[in-house]
Amino acid sequence: MTENLEISRRRMLGTVGAAGAAGLALGAASGAGVYAAAAGPSADGTALTSVGSTEAMFHGKHQAGITTPLQARGHLLAFDLAPGAGRKEATALLRRWSATARALMAGKPADGGQDTGIALDAGPSSLTVTFGFGHSFFGRTGLTARRPTELDALPAFSADALDPKRSNGDLWIQIGSDDALVAFHALRALQKDAGDAARVRWQMNGFNRSPGATARPMTARNLMGQVDGTGNPKPSEPDFDRRIFVPDGASGPQAWMAGGSYAVVRRIRMLLDDWEKLPLEKQERVIGRRKSDGAPLTGGSETTELDLNKMGPDGKLVIPDNAHARISAPEQNGGAAMLRRPFSFHDGIAPDGTPDAGLLFICWQADPLKGFVPVQRKLDRGDALSPFLRHEASGLFAVPGGPAEGEYVGQRLLES
Repeated sequence: MTENLEISRRRMLGTVGAAGAAGLALGAASGAGVYAAAAGPSADGTALTSVGSTEAMFHGKHQAGITTPLQARGHLLAFDLAPGAGRKEATALLRRWSATARALMAGKPADGGQDTGIALDAGPSSLTVTFGFGHSFFGRTGLTARRPTELDALPAFSADALDPKRSNGDLWIQIGSDDALVAFHALRALQKDAGDAARVRWQMNGFNRSPGATARPMTARNLMGQVDGTGNPKPSEPDFDRRIFVPDGASGPQAWMAGGSYAVVRRIRMLLDDWEKLPLEKQERVIGRRKSDGAPLTGGSETTELDLNKMGPDGKLVIPDNAHARISAPEQNGGAAMLRRPFSFHDGIAPDGTPDAGLLFICWQADPLKGFVPVQRKLDRGDALSPFLRHEASGLFAVPGGPAEGEYVGQRLLES
């Protein structure tokens, strides 16, 4: 056992097997180029499984964790700068955080010789760490003139029951990994790095299905059992970058956001007891898709386009006019699109005996006013799924582009 503990993470990087190759292909297709196979066998001559060996890149045009394939474990945190802390302290903090994220994403111990050893023996496990700035960050650092208008407050929605203590924040971090200990290791290291400069405002923990748990790669399911994410924009689409990322040609005070994106984060509680009382047929009509495979009620497979005009023998629309899939479809919202990349959550049983469970909804877009807001407004006016959801927390964050070699995240803002 002592011998195993002495094996550092950097010596434990293995080769990618068949399942890992599929993950690499998906990562490459995303246009972000975020995945690479970690090289080298472990100290005892055996290779890591594909899950442990997959590595996301810290440096690049975009930050990792946006187009990266869904990971099995996630942590979301918001921090507020400490009283009296300003731009100088924020700059030092982002330097520390970036150094730690760079090392951990490569499967190495945290910098500074203070690694806790939580993730010893593990490879990178697709770890991603993504950083963003909230609306309040700019006033506290004297950078109000560089605050994007896209960070203006989201409108209120009728289904909102938002807890301000679990919403917003100066700084935001998204952690994702295919190994729970690797994810927690990053969480602990970044929390310690904050030191006296910032304090945790809120934290949320999530999960997805583990890679390899299904016979073939497939779209994830949420806690309602529905295939969730079918309608996501695809990186292969010619307008994907325009919809999801701020263009490279951005100029003026917000030029620092070139290659970045805006993340809307919502804690959406699912009223599972009520949902599970519905017969399967009614659940499918609420969604507008078959539960078994995610295919539209109008037929075909999961990826078949919705036939929104198809009528049934009874003379009614096959996909009801208030079905979630219909209302959220881009063609029903002037082409509005966002890249949804959520985690599920379960935080125990509420005092009323119902599960405190649901979706940590995270969506990415070049402009929230053209992505999240119009779709949510439409859903707010008559989505059949709304009675089974409760929006309990919300945040909006500007996520800058990925750092170049030698840069830290946010450098183009903080040193401009």
